[in-house]
Formats: sequence, C-alpha cells, structure tokens
Amino acid sequence: MVDGTDVFVVGGGPAGLAAAIAARKKGFSVIVADGSRPPIDKACGEGLMPGGLAALRELGVQIDASEGFAFRGVRFLQDGSAVDASFPDGRGVGLRRSFIHQKMVERARDLGVSFLWQTPVAGLYPGGVVVDGSVVNARWIVGADGLQSRVRRWADLETPVRQGIRFAFRQHYKVQPWSEYVEIYWGRHIQAYVTPVGDQEVCAVLISRMPGQRMAALREEFPQLAKRLGSTKASIERGAITVRRKLDHVYRGHVALVGDASGSVDAVTGEGLSLGFHQAAALADAFEAGDLDHYEMAHRNLARTPAMMERLILLLASHESLRERAIRALASDAGIFSRLLAIHLGAISPLHLATAGARFGWRFVTA
Repeated sequence: MVDGTDVFVVGGGPAGLAAAIAARKKGFSVIVADGSRPPIDKACGEGLMPGGLAALRELGVQIDASEGFAFRGVRFLQDGSAVDASFPDGRGVGLRRSFIHQKMVERARDLGVSFLWQTPVAGLYPGGVVVDGSVVNARWIVGADGLQSRVRRWADLETPVRQGIRFAFRQHYKVQPWSEYVEIYWGRHIQAYVTPVGDQEVCAVLISRMPGQRMAALREEFPQLAKRLGSTKASIERGAITVRRKLDHVYRGHVALVGDASGSVDAVTGEGLSLGFHQAAALADAFEAGDLDHYEMAHRNLARTPAMMERLILLLASHESLRERAIRALASDAGIFSRLLAIHLGAISPLHLATAGARFGWRFVTA
C-alpha cells in the first residue's frame, strides 16, 4: 500500500475512471479504489450521445462505431404516434456498459493510474482516506461512489431530500435492430427505451415509479414492442434506481463529488454518463487551478440544461392527456423536436428555447 497520492478516487465506475484519467493527464498521481472488480456493470440504457463520445475522445478513450451500433437520433412513440429527431452533429453509439468500462480501465492503466480493486474505503481521515486499517494521504479525494455515496455522507455534503425516485430494469435481446434511433415508448405508467448495441442485439430498459415492475410488463404495456424483441434474451435482467437529485454543494475542503454521487438526472434523459465525463474534465481543471470553487460553478452550469429537459420529459411522463397532445404537436412540426434535442445536447444555446417553446405552444393548442 502506498503512503500517499495527489488524487484518491473512491469508486471505479465510469465517472470515477473519467476523473482519474483527467487528473492523470494533468500530471497528478492517482489511485482508484473500489470494492468490486472490473468490468463493473449497471443497468442503464447504454447509449452514448455525441457529446459523451466527444468527452471520451478528450480523455483518450476511443470508441469506434463498429464496436457497437451507431444511432442517428431519438424517437418518441405512443399509441401509433411517432416523432423523431436526428442529432445535429454526428451520431451516438450504443454498446454494452461493461465494454465502455473495460476500455476506460485500460486507458487509465496506460496512463499510470494505480488501482485498488476489491478494496473498500472505510472512511475519511484528515488529509486522507482509511483503507485496510491504514491511512493513505491524499491532496484531493474524489467521491465517485454512486447514488448512495458514502463519501458524500462522510464529507457532510448530504442535502435534505429533494429527489424523485424511479425504478429501472434492463435486459438485452438477440434481435437485429429495426431502427437507427434510440426509441422511447410512452405507456400509461411506464416508459421503455430501446437502444441498438450491436448488429444483432438491442438493449431494452423499462422505467416506472413502481418497484414491483419487471421486464415482463412489456408484454402488457407495449405488446408490439415485446413481439419485436422476441424471447431470445442475451443477458440476465438487472435493476437499478434512477434518481433526480440536486445537491447544494459538490465539494467540501479537499473532497469533491462526481457522477451520481454529485447529484443525478433521471435516466430517461440519456445524459448520465456524458455528465459524469464532463464533470471529470472540469474537476481536473479545478485541481490544476488549485481552487474547487471553479469546479462547483462548472458543475452547476453542466447540470442546468439536462435538468431543464428532465423536468419537461417527466412532466410528459406524469400526465397522459398532456403527453398525447404534446407528441401530436411535435409530430406535426418535426423541426420543434429537432431544436429541443439540439438544446438538450448543447449544440445550440438554451436561449433558443423561448423560440422553440412559442412554436411548440401554437402546435400544442392546435393539435
């Protein structure tokens, strides 16, 4: 066990690895500790948006479309109505999360990041962390240990509950993708989204507020989708909690939070991984400047647009009649949906939302 390091990252998932890679690229020594061992998997939609791919390239992690499935945009479907929009710049890539994780581990290892796999961190200590009964000194500590972050609690960064919890279940199916879009299906009580992750495989995720729901609910809620997916499963069913959570602060002293530990958006936005990658880059910049206030400001700015779009999407999820009318309005003028998607991805300024909103409002009234 080493005595010390510049940066100690608690959590070896994608956000923690991104933070480690970004810090190492700045020349800092880095240790990553996690109670699991790679590849670390989690139930998620497995679609990397163009911005997420660009952030990975900045970290030196190259994802080739041939390693998964390139998709061109997002499609909403409900009761025979459908509206889609293509990304304004490039394509996204769907591929298994475990594959992304392994690529990031290899990149971090090549840069000289040290790993402590199957090594839980027991607590914080002035100037370091407690590992295997010993203290490892660290100039900075990064909490990247997920929604139920212990580092967040230890650093007294918990915020009184302001969150919405939903439940997600994921399964892969051996079937040829039928669409070049990530498809989001809207039901009475649940949403399902389908991402192509290979030439002969798709990832399906079901999200609802009811913890008792499972993938079997697809047959009742979306019978046509269930028929398309077929019965040949390529993975076990995995569940996860998806949480909308905003913290008052994402650092205290020399401890900073990234990824879901630092606050999160609902999984239906598709921005979880991308946000974590961008946060990691901003955190490394703050390390270099020696001022974590820079990180907190950048973190707020990064979360603003995804949170805005999240509120809009979840409003549609909560009101069936409103959603039906909204999808008809979007279908009548596909340019509105394209502009909203571009705002969501940061391709155009959120200032354009007023124009898109006025245009959408007229279509909504006349739908």
